[in-house]
Formats: sequence, structure tokens, C-alpha cells
Amino acid sequence: MWSIFKTFFFLGWISFGGPAAHIGYFRKNFVEKLKWLNDSEYAQLVALSQFLPGPGSSQVGFALGYKRGGLGGACSAFLGFTLPSVLLMLMFAVISNQIADSDLYASIVRGLKLLAVVVVADATWGMYKNFCQSELTAGLCVVTATIVLLMPGVGTQMLVLALAGGIGCCYLKGKPVIAGQAFKPSLAPLVIFVLLLFALPLIAHHVPMLALFSDFFYAGSLVFGGGHVVLPLLQELLGNQISRDSFLTGYVAAQAVPGPMFTLATYIGYEVSATPIFGALVATLGIFLPGFLLLLAVLRNWQTLAEKPCISGAMLGVNASVVGLLLAALYQPVFSSAVSSPTDIALVIIGVYLMRTLNLSVLWMIVFFISCALVI
Repeated sequence: MWSIFKTFFFLGWISFGGPAAHIGYFRKNFVEKLKWLNDSEYAQLVALSQFLPGPGSSQVGFALGYKRGGLGGACSAFLGFTLPSVLLMLMFAVISNQIADSDLYASIVRGLKLLAVVVVADATWGMYKNFCQSELTAGLCVVTATIVLLMPGVGTQMLVLALAGGIGCCYLKGKPVIAGQAFKPSLAPLVIFVLLLFALPLIAHHVPMLALFSDFFYAGSLVFGGGHVVLPLLQELLGNQISRDSFLTGYVAAQAVPGPMFTLATYIGYEVSATPIFGALVATLGIFLPGFLLLLAVLRNWQTLAEKPCISGAMLGVNASVVGLLLAALYQPVFSSAVSSPTDIALVIIGVYLMRTLNLSVLWMIVFFISCALVI
């Protein structure tokens, strides 16, 4: 367990660049260097992480630890890979609260909010190209964005995702495959997942920490297609508990630190809780746990489930709808709270060019936008 923890802890400090880069780091270390598994086995884990909701690269790391050392190895891998990012986000939250009333902080927040527009726009475009390649999937994206913008709310988001899944099940399913091994999930993690998702909200409102955990567990359960999707889900769930400025500041900070982007939950949990450190840890556990429970439930023979035409079609529909959620979030709250002048628009346009054309890293983008906000 200690060996697994040390390996992932080191990776957690250097894994910049988002989930795609993390998967590359993992392959280099665990396939090429340490030879824990071969390329084919690793590709299966990556494919599984794309099939399930949750933090993709963290699920791959969790699965690697599980294969190496069982459940204890999986928890060691998660803790090692996530701890550096959690510590950095906690440090950022503490510093932010200490300088929150200064002009310097206001300028920094302005620059980070403009960067958030660029980052979310880039993520939306990338996901649109991946998940909206037909007329029907593009239509699901547009309809989802329209409905969510006109009728915002968590209930609306759940409804459109369910409808998109149903439409995908009916009209996007592939060719039937030859019947093979029956799908047999591991019942214990699946039962825990269902209880936490559906039963916990019924009692959570009586205890603030349970309510916080429940909100983040719900968000982690519905993040299909990439970590950016957690933005609209959390924004609707939290409502007025956190200001838009703080929310977007934490979102951009999560892009800048190494490790998983889901540690945005660490920052938000610190901001909204009466006991900040404990709240940060509860929120972090809540957002990661559903993806890991589902992984444990289907890890043994998930391909049997993925090959079912109805299931694969439903996933295509949900992924397309998720792009619409992110597109709606690009306007509200990201664009509407960040852009208020022609200068802001100009900086966003320059930022898109720097990120899409020159492939500037997020760290250099942060330097650019904060410098501009301090000068202009």
C-alpha cells in the first residue's frame, strides 16, 4: 500500500494538463516503466473510465491501484494522486479569504473570470466535436442548452439528461452483438451508490454536512464526458451558497494545479462550510465517491454491458446532452458574470487564440489574464 501511495503521490505533484495528460503520465509509468500491466489491459481501463460517469483519469488511477493491491491499493492510489491537488486548493482557499477585500484580489478575480470564459469555451468546443457528430446528437446538444437556459434548475438538468438517454437508447443504438457472458455487477458498491444517490437526500437536509456531501455526490454521479461538466451541475446545486466570483475563481484554480480537476470541490467545500477544512474534505469525498463505486460495481465484466446496443446508444445521447449543459453554463454563469465591456471581449478573443492556436498552457494563460487585469 505504501509503495502504491508513494508512486501516485509523486505523479500527483507533476500531473499538469488535465485528464488526457494524466492518462499519458499513467501509461508511461505503469505500462512502460513499472510494467504493472500491458498496453491492451491499460486501454481497457481507459475505455471503462470513458464509459462511466465520474473523474476519468482518477478512475483509471483507482483501477490501477485496485489491480495492483485490491481495494486497499485502489484507495492508496486515489489518496496519493489526489492529495497534492487537495493541499494546493486548500492553500489557495485560505489565501483567497485573507486577501478577499483587497484591490489586488479583485483584479486577480477579474482576470481569472475572463480566463474561465476561454477555458469553458474551449472545453465546450472540444466536447462538441467528440460527442455531436450526427444531426441527432447535435440537436440534443442544442435542445438541452435551450431548455436549461430558459428553465434553469437541477430538476431541469436531470430531466433533459434522462430524455436524451431515452432518445439515444431508441435512435442511436448500434448493431446487436452476439450474446455472450451475462453482465453480473458487484452488488455491494452498486447498492451503496443507489442508496447514497436516492435515499440520502431525503434525510440530508437535517444535517448540514450530510447535505453538503449529498450535493457533491449527486454532481459526481452525473458528470459524463469530462470534468468540466461539474461546473453547471454544482452551480445549480449550490445556488446562492457561494458567490459567482468565488465559484469561477475556484474553477480556474482547479485548472492550474496538478492532479484531478474535481478538487474544485475542495475549494468550494471550504468556502460554503461553517467548518472549512472538514467541509472541504467532505465535499472532495462526495464528488469522487460515486465514480469509484460504479467502477467497483462493473469492473469485472463491464464490456458485456457496454456492448448492449441500448446502453451504448443511451450513453451517446447523454454525452451529447451534457455538451448542451456546458454550452448553457458558458453563458450563465461564466460569460454573463465575467464579460462587461468591449475590453473584456477583446481579452477573451485573444485568450481563445492563445489557447487554441498557440497551445499556451493554463499556467501561462493565468499569468496573461491576471497581468492584463492588473494593468487595464
